[in-house]
Amino acid sequence: MPLSKKRNNFAVIFFLLLFLLLSNSHLMAAPLQIPVPELSYDLTKLKTPIPAPAFELPDMDNEIHTLDQYKGKVIMLNFWATWCPPCRREMPSMQVLSQEFKDRPFTVIAINEWESEEIVFPFLGQLDLFPTFPILFDKSGDLSKKYKVMGLPTTFIINKQGEIVYRAIGGRDFNHPEVRKILLQLM
Repeated sequence: MPLSKKRNNFAVIFFLLLFLLLSNSHLMAAPLQIPVPELSYDLTKLKTPIPAPAFELPDMDNEIHTLDQYKGKVIMLNFWATWCPPCRREMPSMQVLSQEFKDRPFTVIAINEWESEEIVFPFLGQLDLFPTFPILFDKSGDLSKKYKVMGLPTTFIINKQGEIVYRAIGGRDFNHPEVRKILLQLM
């Protein structure tokens, strides 16, 4: 086949592809819409309560928090990271509960895994509701090993006696009526 004929065939194919591309540009302009699943609200009740491992961890001001200082309260202990989408999605529901139950024997404690204050603080500033509950740092991941955290987010509900009684692996809507009911019964 002569070279000029090859060029013509190439040009026809090129313009045909360009035409198809431009005529369907509305498909390219629209961002890919992947549906985001609803957050669950199920908590897994442990058959037998187990003692919550003790901890001493710093907050953003480098003040040390211990599990013992929350004794007598129901604790929602949440392991999370800024890069984790379900962690980011569940944070506002934890803040709502923290505020609503602030005059009750209840606290939320969020334990950030492996990140620094320089990463966490700007992230918190992007939230619609800035968390008022303690954000602690487990930079080494040692505490998550003690709690046998296998993925983020993971949340433990600790009763007033310091025992883990519920667990949730994955993102949750903690502001759900079923979760509230469980927490109120524990309080």
